[in-house]
Amino acid sequence: MSSPSKRREMDLMKLMMSDYKVEMVNDGMQEFYVDFHGPSDSPYHGGVWRIRVELPDAYPYKSPSIGFVNKIYHPNVDEMSGSVCLDVINQTWSPMFDLVNVFEVFLPQLLLYPNPSDPLNGEAAALMMRDRPAYEQRVKEYCEKYAKPENIGAAPEEKSSDEELSEDDYESSDEAIAGQADP
Repeated sequence: MSSPSKRREMDLMKLMMSDYKVEMVNDGMQEFYVDFHGPSDSPYHGGVWRIRVELPDAYPYKSPSIGFVNKIYHPNVDEMSGSVCLDVINQTWSPMFDLVNVFEVFLPQLLLYPNPSDPLNGEAAALMMRDRPAYEQRVKEYCEKYAKPENIGAAPEEKSSDEELSEDDYESSDEAIAGQADP
């Protein structure tokens, strides 16, 4: 069991057998998505997030890379990239930990006990420290908007500029825009 690839396989199988929905990105076992449910005793309850996991070649000696795919309002999660600021993953990782620890202990603890003094989302941290009820309301709004269970796996709703400016959206014709031709 000393081989990192064997350990990777074992940890991934253990995660899959723990009732987590795991979706592999390709044939390898280094990149995959896991559906993660918000803890029941938190404002994140009812939300489901797709978590991107990348295992480095040196896993379990080097920590996995963890990121939220859909948006979450949290002081220790970057709102744009989904990166997580969590000491146990970023600095104090040990080969004694496994992927099940990440999803059953580390991420639930992160959501239950945010650390606004070490923020990746300064706005969320400031709101949490200034007005806890307003912070929790914003968390619930994000859950409703971005973390509905039925939306997991759906592509983010982003319109490209081509879609926004389709010709069908306009009732005017080219002649009306250009004006009448000179006789």
